Amino acid sequence: METQSQLSKIGNGGNRKGRSRKWKDFLRFPHINECTELEKSIERDYYSLCVKQPIGQQLFRLFCATKSDLQHCIDLLDETAEYEVTPDDKRKNFGKQLINKYLTSQSSRVRVIVDSELEKCSCDLELNASEDIFSNCQKALHEYLSGAPFAEYQKSMYFDRFLQWKTVERRPITRDIFREYRILGKGGFGEVCACQSRASGKMYACKKLEKKRIKKRSGEAMALNEKQILERVNSRFVVSLAYAYETKEALCLVLTLMNGGDLRFHIYNMGTEGLNKERVEFYAAEILCGLSHLHKESIVYRDLKPENILLDDNAFKMDSQFGSLGFTIMGKTADLTVVQKTSLTPFTRRVSHRHSLPKMLAVHRVLYPSIVEEKDACTTNRENRSLMRIVKAVYCADVLDIDQFSTVKGVSLDQVDENFYSKFNTGSVPVPWQNEMIETECFKDLNVFGPRGTRTPDLDRSIVIPQTSSETQFINRSPSEYGRHRLLSRIFKRHVRSLFKSQHCSLLHTN
Repeated sequence: METQSQLSKIGNGGNRKGRSRKWKDFLRFPHINECTELEKSIERDYYSLCVKQPIGQQLFRLFCATKSDLQHCIDLLDETAEYEVTPDDKRKNFGKQLINKYLTSQSSRVRVIVDSELEKCSCDLELNASEDIFSNCQKALHEYLSGAPFAEYQKSMYFDRFLQWKTVERRPITRDIFREYRILGKGGFGEVCACQSRASGKMYACKKLEKKRIKKRSGEAMALNEKQILERVNSRFVVSLAYAYETKEALCLVLTLMNGGDLRFHIYNMGTEGLNKERVEFYAAEILCGLSHLHKESIVYRDLKPENILLDDNAFKMDSQFGSLGFTIMGKTADLTVVQKTSLTPFTRRVSHRHSLPKMLAVHRVLYPSIVEEKDACTTNRENRSLMRIVKAVYCADVLDIDQFSTVKGVSLDQVDENFYSKFNTGSVPVPWQNEMIETECFKDLNVFGPRGTRTPDLDRSIVIPQTSSETQFINRSPSEYGRHRLLSRIFKRHVRSLFKSQHCSLLHTN
């Protein structure tokens, strides 16, 4: 473990800070001819490749920038998205300016696509300037872009570069990719520590689930369900999963790092007990945004409390503690719940539209202590806390005696466990990984093309790549394996050189 002071110096890994000196080796592009299998198997869906995936969206926009009509479509999409987040008092005027601008647009193609839709939007805007007025206009633009422009994009060098990024994204993830820092907390299955990506410099929280503890407590289903739920979540108000990998001893979940502490700490320990009205309203809005996203994914969160609401550097809130769950689909219950002795399962995933009441009750439960002062009860609890005996703690005279109390003593792992670990060890999660590349400017630094929009050598399809098994293994080797190979080569050469010198000296001595 490296020191806490080193962690504070690095901060949150913004932009180029914290990268390894060999960061380009971690993100080195394969030649485009090495991506043939991915090119054949990748799903050719417009919304998946050009809207949902951040790097795919960026590359599709670069392609559209080469054609004026397509660029006008992208500009209109951006302005309609900006309209949705415009304050209520300014939204109507902004909408009128947008409509007037594009009804008189010089691009005939844009007018043909959205002319009728913009006229409807103009009438609706006079009645009610709602957020979704331009939704039909956005659908029409995406429908047009998903046709001939998308087909042409797939034949361009920008799509080839996307295939290269996807190949890098799908490389195996190991502990060598990260630096580990101080421990942030401990739980029933392991610990959470701060870690940093060597490739981008971004800081994360690494949640380690010890394999033997999972097997001892039959927590395989819970661990896998937590991982699958975190993969589905993609919201700034909910903790998301960036990587999932395994080591010899543990299963590792690399999650969003929250530096601001939990909400309970801010309510009771920061200044005067409680929060002012403005902060309560702000936090309530953020919690509701997070819950709304979970409900859209058919997930009902049942463990919402101040301890599970974490703040980042900018005081934004995220729901955390995604544990075991049970879910109902189309009226049939799939029993994947792992019930522990001390707590209920925190999730229920169901297909239902009656989420308003649970959502409001949950927010009331979180924010009520921050509005109503409960100083006497809280003070009493804090005074008595130091006198309470910790049930799960091990009390012994000598630290060396702790090993005999180990709860996982005698637990062994077999092939069945390895099959489960293979389901868990899936590497990078596409959307968070691509966001990491963009936020830390790795995308900007590496996404370089030739002069005047020409292909770089790694995008030249006329170059023949060797396809023999040994050569292919060398090409697909991870950066850490390259390092081991070079290290072993240096050691071997040094040994041979010293052996040769000793033999040469012995021959001279005999002569």
